[in-house]
Amino acid sequence: MKTENMLIDNQDDLADNHQGTSTETPLRKDAFVLSNVEKTLLIEEKIQEILEVLGMDLTDDSMSGTPRRVAKMFVNEIFSGLDPKNKPKSSTFENKYKYGEMLVEKNITLYSTCEHHLLPIVGKAHCLHLKWKVVGLSKMNRIVDYYAKRPQVQERLNSSGC
Repeated sequence: MKTENMLIDNQDDLADNHQGTSTETPLRKDAFVLSNVEKTLLIEEKIQEILEVLGMDLTDDSMSGTPRRVAKMFVNEIFSGLDPKNKPKSSTFENKYKYGEMLVEKNITLYSTCEHHLLPIVGKAHCLHLKWKVVGLSKMNRIVDYYAKRPQVQERLNSSGC
């Protein structure tokens, strides 16, 4: 029993004191082997197991579809930025007006997820681009949204180059 408690204490220390050092999203090489449908089905099973362990009655009409809804939300919405196929195209065009200042888009609302606790991160992003090329303002919002839709630490989101 003492060894088991020491193991749990060590895991708690590691979880509480973890410092992220990776500037890239920590994805495995096989991250895209499964289709989104396969991922959704597997996640649905796991969410159902979690809810059952917590003692939830999944036969109740308010809970009956929850595992599927959560799985679809994870794959298709809040973690959709993990998939490079979802990266928005950001076409640029020449600065024919010779505008000489930085262009700044401020207060872009972002919603992300903390990779340590899987809790929401809500914030504002400010993006700028330099004068020799012009990109549409709506593209900046889409790029911020793409990078935000993945589990991460706030520091990595700041350095994503969006």
